[in-house]
Amino acid sequence: MVISDTLLIELTCKLISFLSSRVFLLGPSHHYYTPNCALTKATIYSTPLGDLPIDLEVVEELQATGKFEFMDLNKDEAEHSMEMHLPYLAKVFHGHPVKIVPILVGALSSESEAMYGRLLAKFVDDPKNFFSVSSDFCHWGNRFSYTYYDKKHGAIHKSIEALDRMGMDIIETGDADAFKKYLKEYDNTICGRHPISVFLHMLKNSATKININFLQYEQSSQCRNMRDSSVSYASAAAKLAADEEMANCN
Repeated sequence: MVISDTLLIELTCKLISFLSSRVFLLGPSHHYYTPNCALTKATIYSTPLGDLPIDLEVVEELQATGKFEFMDLNKDEAEHSMEMHLPYLAKVFHGHPVKIVPILVGALSSESEAMYGRLLAKFVDDPKNFFSVSSDFCHWGNRFSYTYYDKKHGAIHKSIEALDRMGMDIIETGDADAFKKYLKEYDNTICGRHPISVFLHMLKNSATKININFLQYEQSSQCRNMRDSSVSYASAAAKLAADEEMANCN
């Protein structure tokens, strides 16, 4: 999240850490194939900024559904998608009691995305829960076997941005089916497509109305010819809709 007023960022982080006591962390699998979601066997995730204990009760509750598998420790340690979020979470929640629920999201079918979304939706309705969803956006270039280029946008990097922003706009609507259609049409190499889809289905099936807004977009480099490559990054915040916030205040 990038906001010019650093004080506002600090106050927002303090508010999140004060209100939340559990963090669900959803990330894609880069190191092994699974058609399911997987849970950790660890009891603590350690970071240079402090330890984050696993919410073992929730892990046990999810495992009891029969819909989750467990990662072995080697795969858990190798996966970077959730690891990259951990120092930030440790910093934001420093001094506040918080537990985390890491969920590795595999190569899910559309039906499985919807099923996990329904299963996890109830946690959205608990105001003590915070959700962190990990994803990059377009991986462009021959080394990624993806070179979609719509010349009407001008330079290649402009075409990539237009493609990414099309997906971002759809995510902001919260429409999981439209996002799936977009991915099928353009095959944009969004590594967290499955965690994002699960989260959209969670919002669809929860009683709490949530709005998603993208805050920042960047590219690792600006591609100008077919020999170049880049990875896109975008950050978004999902928060209570205005009418829900007013209801909570009252």
